[in-house]
Amino acid sequence: MASSLAAENKTMGLVTDKCCLQQCVNKTSKFLQPGDARVNVRAFESKSKGAKSMAVDWREGGVASFHWPCWAELNRATKNPTPAITLSDVERSMILDAMKTAEFHDSDADISAMAKKIADTLKHSIHCIAFTGAGISTAAGIGDFRGIHGKWTERDKVKNYGAKGASKSKKEGGTPVQNLRPTYTHEALAKLQEMGLVKFLISQNTDGLHRLSGIPADKLAELHGNTFVEKCEKCETRFERSFPCRRGIGAFEKKCDKCRINHRTGRRCSEKGCDGYMINTIINFGDYLESDVLSRATAEARLTDAVLVLGSTLRVSPANDLVAMSDGPSRLMICNRQTTPYDAVCKLIGPDDEPMGYRLFGDCDILMRNVMRFVLSPEELCVWEDGRQARMAEYAMKRTAV
Repeated sequence: MASSLAAENKTMGLVTDKCCLQQCVNKTSKFLQPGDARVNVRAFESKSKGAKSMAVDWREGGVASFHWPCWAELNRATKNPTPAITLSDVERSMILDAMKTAEFHDSDADISAMAKKIADTLKHSIHCIAFTGAGISTAAGIGDFRGIHGKWTERDKVKNYGAKGASKSKKEGGTPVQNLRPTYTHEALAKLQEMGLVKFLISQNTDGLHRLSGIPADKLAELHGNTFVEKCEKCETRFERSFPCRRGIGAFEKKCDKCRINHRTGRRCSEKGCDGYMINTIINFGDYLESDVLSRATAEARLTDAVLVLGSTLRVSPANDLVAMSDGPSRLMICNRQTTPYDAVCKLIGPDDEPMGYRLFGDCDILMRNVMRFVLSPEELCVWEDGRQARMAEYAMKRTAV
């Protein structure tokens, strides 16, 4: 399946799909063809942008796209000049800055080959769990954190370089959370759970899209909460709403002792004889994870013999510890655009002389489209994919416009 390089390049501000290294070292072509492996980066924007003396043809916003070998050559040149590349101090700083948020994409051929291995693992595992991060929801219209235009990337650019560091192509506001709908990946995970191939799902996301896609509450641990779920401060009964449970404003407000933010929504518990204040379930910085949610996730993680990680950089603790917590041998499968601290684990050789995991760089939707081709028969795949329009109508009925 061809990747959307041209569309992505347009979003990034790239006006051509030519490799941005002036002295491209790729042997087959200086152009990035649809389906080629590539690296997309973003540095701070320099006044010298476009100068012939620069090694990189930087585009507006400090973005650039390269063949993998060309990006590797640039990395080497930041340490020592190479025969083809000599960097100025400014451009060396730009490349070092770009390394922090570089996004990698494997070729379509590699994605297809890896998807078959992942599908085979899903079919033969005894207790496979999935672990998801913000990267699976970007296609739904929600921003990620560490990508080229991620929330934390934008914050760091403004902090370090002022207004010129902010992305000019970044849309303000984003999609209202109640208008978000499950992506292909969300639906694929729900289908795999329905088929019994994924036994449990652990998510760092708060957008509520896993529940909306049909994952049962008892098969899901939302570590950082759910925007559409609130619970009673007094009896701890949980209520799932069709609208976002935002922080309320009024005399009932009470700052949390840990995060110093008010969690109360303004509603009262409807359980007989309770009348306690309702609070949202969002975990803010400084908050502890809910012990019962973390305990369920930990118990499932210990049972696993395979873990499918989608859209997470696995850098937030203690959530990231869960993917390597199995009490026995476990195969770790990771797909996202950026490196993770667990990439090396995937390359280890296990007791069966097979890799301990599979590491794929790219978009989760592209991977999961390929995985489902190997999990379902052509007829089953056609029926399931054709049902998306009807499912979208069902999702809309479960959300209240605000």
